[in-house]
Amino acid sequence: MSENTVNSSNPLDIVKWLVTLALLGGIVAADYIYDDVSVLIRALAAVVAVGIAGFIASTTEKGSAFITFAKDARIEVRKVVWPTRQETTQTTIIVLIATAVMSLLLYLLDMVIVELVSLITGLGI
Repeated sequence: MSENTVNSSNPLDIVKWLVTLALLGGIVAADYIYDDVSVLIRALAAVVAVGIAGFIASTTEKGSAFITFAKDARIEVRKVVWPTRQETTQTTIIVLIATAVMSLLLYLLDMVIVELVSLITGLGI
């Protein structure tokens, strides 16, 4: 049978998420309010605020689960055997040739169908 899970998240997580959203909303608002300030200063302030918001979000239960997921995904990506440049080039050429052949076949099929419809209907399309 399926096991019922109880949502045992920390009530402080809600406050942390609200603070995170307030920081991100504040970035947007500050960008409009301080449009006369240098773009460099606004960009640096935005990067700092996003970093702080990310840190606060990472201390929540869902945030730490996401970080664990991201670390596991990074480990799995390292296990992937990527194709060599020659394999990639050969595969790309095969795909291009197959696409050209299929498009030629579809073009010819379309021409045959147009001729058949013209013959049946008597319209010189």
